[in-house]
Amino acid sequence: MIKLKLFSFVLLFSFLSNSLIAKEPSKLISEIVNEASIILSSTDPVESKIIKLNNIAELSVDINGIGMYTLGKYRNSLNENQKIKYKKLFKSYFLKSFSSRLVDYSDPKISVISEKKLNEKYTIVNTILEETSKNPEIKIDWRIYTKNPERPLIRDLIVEGLSLARTQKEEFKSILQNNDGDINYLFKSLEEYIIK
Repeated sequence: MIKLKLFSFVLLFSFLSNSLIAKEPSKLISEIVNEASIILSSTDPVESKIIKLNNIAELSVDINGIGMYTLGKYRNSLNENQKIKYKKLFKSYFLKSFSSRLVDYSDPKISVISEKKLNEKYTIVNTILEETSKNPEIKIDWRIYTKNPERPLIRDLIVEGLSLARTQKEEFKSILQNNDGDINYLFKSLEEYIIK
């Protein structure tokens, strides 16, 4: 499954906003970053941090939207029971993928640079992950779903030009193509990741 360490790092921040009434996407991201610094630099046990972040993630990230996008054309062939099972598995997979790597990060610094409204549904917020002694500066663009301006949700991140949602979509596509489009193979792959 996903092995991109940076993928887990940047989407980790999408877990951290409890201020879902923020109307400006750039303000939303600023609040996320500030909360990230507080939580990740706290002395709380890792297990406690994971619980807090997972609870917040369900409110601040469009997990279902990301999950259905990553299925691509295969989502149209699922029956209702398969859709329900997939959404449940993807949610567990999504949360574990990122929260399990919290221990790798203490107090990363991200600065909001600008935002650009693409249309009524999407706004891109441009940020920079500041350079450290161990890592170079990284450009991160947040794709915010703003159809409901009272509840903006994170749908994707673009890290140095690479869409992380698209990367996930390609991974799932490969699993399905290699197994004649049988969704049960993807279910099995997700289940194996979740329980390990």
